[in-house]
Amino acid sequence: MGFIGETVDSVRSIQIRQFLSQVVSFGMIVTSALIIWKALMCVTGSESPVVVVLSESMEPGFKRGDILFLHMSEDPIRAGEIVVFNVDGRDIPIVHRVIKVHERLDTAEVDLLTKGDNNYEDDRLLYAQGQVWLHRHHIMGRAVGFLPYVGWVTIIMTEKPIVKYILIGALGLLVITSKD
Repeated sequence: MGFIGETVDSVRSIQIRQFLSQVVSFGMIVTSALIIWKALMCVTGSESPVVVVLSESMEPGFKRGDILFLHMSEDPIRAGEIVVFNVDGRDIPIVHRVIKVHERLDTAEVDLLTKGDNNYEDDRLLYAQGQVWLHRHHIMGRAVGFLPYVGWVTIIMTEKPIVKYILIGALGLLVITSKD
């Protein structure tokens, strides 16, 4: 039993080492992705440097599924710029164009009114109850570039969770069965 027992123990230790190696590799991939995301946040000055257009409200300029790259600087926001903003009480950011800027001379604060290019009315109905203007703290960033249609992956995984679970399961299976 000496030779066979040693061989079995050797195979077990290789499998355990291989499994631990895969777990560490997976952890490094996740950590790298988080570091890249945080670095993008620092470089762009935006809490969310990349967003997906979720509706048709900005057509024909941006279509549903386009990915927007955001940047937030201290420069004043002007009418005509496309911004991404959060509204109190809503979790999902909105991508719309600034149509009116109201600058207060006494406080130097800026109030903004937005509208989707494909919408008939301004966004006051989307704002929190009683809110008439957006303020600087609502703005997540300005659109500085986009990739068409790439965001559909995110939309499909959000609208059809089974696809997300199948994809995660397939990737997990690939990691577990990988020999390298």
